[in-house]
Amino acid sequence: MSINIAIDAMGGDHGISVTVPASLDALSKFTDIHIILVGKADLINVELSKHQYDASRITVEHADQVVEMDDLPSKALRNKRQSSMRIALNLVKDDVAHACVSAGNTGALMAVAKFVLKTLPDIDRPAICTSMPTMKGHVHVLDLGANVGVDGETLAQFAVMGAVLARAVDDNPNPRVGLLNIGEEEIKGHQRIKDAHQILQNTQINYIGYVEGDDIYKGNTDVIACDGFDGNIALKASEGVAKMISFYLKNAFNKNLLTKLVGLLAYPVLRAFKDKVDPRRYNGASLLGLQKIVIKSHGGADQFSFLHAIAEARLEVTKNVPALISAEVSQLIKHQNARQAD
Repeated sequence: MSINIAIDAMGGDHGISVTVPASLDALSKFTDIHIILVGKADLINVELSKHQYDASRITVEHADQVVEMDDLPSKALRNKRQSSMRIALNLVKDDVAHACVSAGNTGALMAVAKFVLKTLPDIDRPAICTSMPTMKGHVHVLDLGANVGVDGETLAQFAVMGAVLARAVDDNPNPRVGLLNIGEEEIKGHQRIKDAHQILQNTQINYIGYVEGDDIYKGNTDVIACDGFDGNIALKASEGVAKMISFYLKNAFNKNLLTKLVGLLAYPVLRAFKDKVDPRRYNGASLLGLQKIVIKSHGGADQFSFLHAIAEARLEVTKNVPALISAEVSQLIKHQNARQAD
């Protein structure tokens, strides 16, 4: 089966100069995908003319409008129905494409995707989920900013959706799931976190309880669920720390001739470290809870990074992630209803 992936070619800080070459890289890497590039056809064709590619595996879908990075979600939803983002999502809705990948405005993508594709049964709020590096591999963290101030039931749904994703894409049969909190003690945290804690203790997932911020990187948890406010801060803080470490290491090794020689000797180790924590390798956040697959790429993604977002879309299509989430959340709701009836 050919996997059709709709690309919002105009989205992101760099647009076509990144999305088109990355899409061609994806065609070279994966023999089972077909790419639909959505955007201003004349510009896309100019970029395509710079490369060699199999034209039978590329379709160009024209779109008159572009959702800008500073557009309000309401503007994108109401006034830009002919945007590359909206048309790419419509292709998924109409089953022309199996997934959509966009580096565009996050708020707009979430709003338009929720309107066009709808949420799965029993799910009110989709969540943004991405993986982050740890000492032992990676951890899936959600929500990362789509939802602020959610209740305990929604937070528990995030945990279940994250567990399903980890099971599917990591081939991990029993992922460890934690709730992000300010401490591991039962008495700590907002009431919504305590409510989610109570719900998750009575589910079939491998719930390990509260985890703190430093647990994100230890590798002892496979999924961490949190409110979008907390998750976005954790993500941005992590990116900032990575940049700071890189800055200080670069300055230290460029200080004088001796430190440059030391840096040359240490280069293989430094390279391995950089590859491990390189955020480009973890690009591609899933909008979990929607009826179809939507992947959000970082707005500043380069060609290498955007390729990883396309790869994530392909993987989730092959694993049929939405159907798995729907089944698991349905079981959670039934269990909750049964407990309430008792």
